[in-house]
Amino acid sequence: MPAIAPAFRSLALGCALAVLGSLTLVAPAAANELPVVHLTVQAGHFTPKVVNVPANQKFKLRVLNKGPAVEEFESTDLNREQIVVPGRHIEVYLGPLKPGRYKFFGDFHPDTARGEIVAK
Repeated sequence: MPAIAPAFRSLALGCALAVLGSLTLVAPAAANELPVVHLTVQAGHFTPKVVNVPANQKFKLRVLNKGPAVEEFESTDLNREQIVVPGRHIEVYLGPLKPGRYKFFGDFHPDTARGEIVAK
């Protein structure tokens, strides 16, 4: 009977690791299920200028920089600030937002790179 105890412990440890491994895989899959809203920045302008999202729901904002220079997605309303290098994108996790308007801008072109997220 003593020889069974180490085998049982190995089996129990293996099962526990399998369960933990499956829990680790679930977390990223859930994050991928968030709705994705696309925003492009190019030549000192965001497109679209107004982004409509459902209120009270989390979402992922994917900002693509199609321009030749670095830009920044910044919003004091949303407490976010992130650099977007040329030819790349960033993902900004937002929400849930209360109904309202949330302004954003490009820090390198603050006069022209402006927009807002409208949560309805």
